[in-house]
Amino acid sequence: MRTKLVVGNWKMNSGIEETKNFFENLIENSSLQNINHLMQVCICPPFTSLNTASQLLQNSTIALGAQDVSVNENGAFTGEVSISMLKELKCQFIIVGHSERRMYFKETDSLINKKAIKILEHKLTPIICVGETLEQREADETNEVIKEQINGVIENMSNEDLLKIVIAYEPVWAIGTGKNATSKQAEEVHLFIRKLLTIKSNINVSESISILYGGSVKPENAKELSEQENIDGFLVGGASLKVNSFISIIQSF
Repeated sequence: MRTKLVVGNWKMNSGIEETKNFFENLIENSSLQNINHLMQVCICPPFTSLNTASQLLQNSTIALGAQDVSVNENGAFTGEVSISMLKELKCQFIIVGHSERRMYFKETDSLINKKAIKILEHKLTPIICVGETLEQREADETNEVIKEQINGVIENMSNEDLLKIVIAYEPVWAIGTGKNATSKQAEEVHLFIRKLLTIKSNINVSESISILYGGSVKPENAKELSEQENIDGFLVGGASLKVNSFISIIQSF
């Protein structure tokens, strides 16, 4: 059985004091103690809050993650953060290829692939994002786009590598637009991704890979989405900034 995973992506929100308040409230919340033992929870604060979060999570089952990483180990790369720096802070997961990185920073599948392989080399878990825009969906290009992205981001990965990754499907058209993917639409793409992974590896490998959904997940739609066979968790944006809404989403599984 695939482990369920709910990841909070805070994006460029929450400084040190807000991070302290959030984690203190989250860790003390009795509702969090009742979650399924097959459920894993991870939160990815901004880089400036990672050290604070790491200290607060020392005796917690909640995992720490980062929102991005440099493909370079070290050197003259102003503004970048290396994998070794993130390991030092005890990050376990790292998001790569988020739609905002693709859109605003022009990240390519090739670069995302290199970052993911770098993460695997350091024995951490990459959360690799894929997803289509509204224009691509309306042009009936969803499967074509997803196929190209999946093939690109997992290039040169062995079956052993694939068993250590997480995929996140985030329809760009359903993020902060007021539009929402139905549970049926989300499940269709998740199933398609799993079939692509089967072609690249085998059924045993593809059935072991967790595929998260990341299109404006909220307490109101989490339960219906969580009931889909191929949705193994969520990559949560805005709703992960508030303890109660985040816990409600976790409890949907």
